[in-house]
Formats: sequence, C-alpha cells, structure tokens
Amino acid sequence: MTFYSFARNVVKLALKPIYRMEVIGLEHFPKEGGVLLCSNHINNLDPPVVGITAPRPVVFMAKKELFEAPVLGKIIHHLQAFPVKRGMSDREALRKGLSVLKEGKVFGLFPEGTRSKTGELGKGLTGAGFFALRSNAKVIPCAIIGPYKPFRKIKVVYGPPVPMDELRKNKASAEEATEAIMSQIQQLLHTYR
Repeated sequence: MTFYSFARNVVKLALKPIYRMEVIGLEHFPKEGGVLLCSNHINNLDPPVVGITAPRPVVFMAKKELFEAPVLGKIIHHLQAFPVKRGMSDREALRKGLSVLKEGKVFGLFPEGTRSKTGELGKGLTGAGFFALRSNAKVIPCAIIGPYKPFRKIKVVYGPPVPMDELRKNKASAEEATEAIMSQIQQLLHTYR
C-alpha cells in the first residue's frame, strides 16, 4: 500500500463520521490520462476532501509555507504535493505542474489561489488557464458545497470536462481559459446548491 492510499484511508476514517459527503458526477472523471482538476476553495479541508472523493490520486500544488511546517511539510511532501511561491510567477511550479499532466496524472488546483471568505466563487488566477492551454489534459471542474459543520452534508460535484479545443485552436489567453473554467465551476455551484 502506498503512503497516498494509507493517508487517504486515514483521512476518510477521520472525516466521514463528521461530514456527510455526497459525491456527484464521478462518471465525468476520465479513467486515465492527464486531468487538470479545478475546484472552488471554501475551507482548509478542501484538499483532503477532494483527495478522498476523486477516483484517482490527486497531486496538489500548495503554498511554499506549508512545506516549512515540521510535521505537515513532511506529510504533504510524501503525498506528492509540490510547493508554489505565492504572489509571483514561479517558473519551477509551472514546469512541475505541466510535467504532472504530461505524465498522465491528476493535478488538483484551486484557481482562486486562496479561500473564499464569503463562500462565493472569486476570480480565478491565470495559472489554471496556463495549465489548461499548455497541456492536452482534460479539465474537470469541481464544486464543493456545504457549510463544513459537523453532521451536515457536504456535496462534492465533478462536472463534465470544460471544452478547451476551441480555445487552444484560437490561441486564447490564459485569462480567457481561466474564465471558461470558472464559469463551469459557477454553473455547478448554481445547479447543486
């Protein structure tokens, strides 16, 4: 058993009794090939919740500061997460993200870059569009809906792939691609709230 599977089982055991999770749309999730998984961000528990509900292991990009925490840093490193310097263009993180997708893995991103204080979807950063346009990965939108209150339901909704072929063909900007992704996440929030 890999460390990822072990950690996933531990997190499942810890979170399932507290939060009633309903997972919708797993049929949209590609069984193989590179996947750029883009989700809204409402709580610190979003990465583990996505990690335990996605049908394939997810490699996350996480802020560099988390890797400097003594215990947490080691754990997230073993979960194959990699660091990004926030607030600047981090070329190493961009290269690493593209290589994760080229290797046919699932790369998890929170395009807003930070948690939403209001629960409403914020503006997405251009990184999501960059990865979507520079790779041939399928882009799967994800909406996490719920108050993260004990014994209340949390919905994790995976939507159909965001159509990217036209944007790639027309050499769209990273900003336009990010807007297309965010509008699909917004649509899921609107439909399933």
